[in-house]
Amino acid sequence: MQNNYGVPALTFIKGDGAYVWDENGKKYLDFLGGIATNILGHAHPAIVKAVTNQVKELSHVSNFYAHQPGIELAEKLQDLTGDPAARIFFCNSGAEANEAAIKISRLTGRTEIIAAEGGFHGRTAGALSITGQETKRKPFEPLLPRVKFVPFDDLTAMRKAVSGRTAMVIVEPIQGENGVIVPKPGYLAGIRKICNSNGAIFAIDAVQTGMGRTGEWFGYESEGIHPDIITLAKGLGGGLPLGAMISLGNNVPAFKPGEHGSTFGGNPISCAAANAAIDFIVKKDLLEKIAYFGEYLKSELVEIPGVSEVRGRGLLLGIVLESNLASMIVAKAQGNGLLLNAPNKNVIRLAPALIVSKKQLKEFVKIFARTLNEVTNG
Repeated sequence: MQNNYGVPALTFIKGDGAYVWDENGKKYLDFLGGIATNILGHAHPAIVKAVTNQVKELSHVSNFYAHQPGIELAEKLQDLTGDPAARIFFCNSGAEANEAAIKISRLTGRTEIIAAEGGFHGRTAGALSITGQETKRKPFEPLLPRVKFVPFDDLTAMRKAVSGRTAMVIVEPIQGENGVIVPKPGYLAGIRKICNSNGAIFAIDAVQTGMGRTGEWFGYESEGIHPDIITLAKGLGGGLPLGAMISLGNNVPAFKPGEHGSTFGGNPISCAAANAAIDFIVKKDLLEKIAYFGEYLKSELVEIPGVSEVRGRGLLLGIVLESNLASMIVAKAQGNGLLLNAPNKNVIRLAPALIVSKKQLKEFVKIFARTLNEVTNG
């Protein structure tokens, strides 16, 4: 394999709910969740059943043809947006969903894109061009021209940057890869007004915040807005590769036949998994529980010595440390049977499965407190 991921620390052989086991039989509590992807955990019965039944019937067809799981999923996503004019393009990842959004924005006849510093939208050439992290972009420049970056959560800077030349503004409701940065209330609503004034598309990258992770389906609903585009992936497929670009309203340009495509995008198996995941979340009314669990974790974690603050919403949280020892804590936690992620030197990111139990939350807090103490105090 290429060394782009470095040498893998572990090799996993099986999973069950919020737990995984490595090749030596060691058990781990998974609070990374495939980076917010295993929305119902590992080997969830609803997804296993849906995928098994689907692969027996139809595993793949060309996108020259339709299939029932894809139609059903498109209808579900349309319903979740609350917009009967919503139209869905299926792909395989968040980067591909954002590539589709970029191409849609070009159909306006404009080419300028405004994105946020610190934002992450993917690693393909177009998605990387709008990713506001210079260390990721620099080795591959020159990238797309006419992309401007403004500070996140700064409406004054956004207002100055957006003009009649702007095709699209794209931001995340919460910047996950940048350390779980949450903007002030009113930020997204303010961007909506700015885009309206300048005739620009407003795109919400809900790849990490989507599928109920924040206690809302997409992560922007509390702002009372309607974006023009939503991009989804990660949790959408319930652990299988699936992304989506959703255009809303009647003012967003639409692809014509032949203008875009994806061979495996929205294949029947991934769509069946996504349908099962959405149905389970609705049936079990998980969104309310997710919001409560997020507040519970915040209240418990902020009391641990060495924790400065806990930010985020629902089950997308960032533990801000008083030290720059995040990588050491992740390594130590792994030894203690806990999987975490450090997006930067002083933040630990949490993105566990939405089916995590209160008992497992308590288990996590206990292991994390012990791990932090071991790293900081020897």
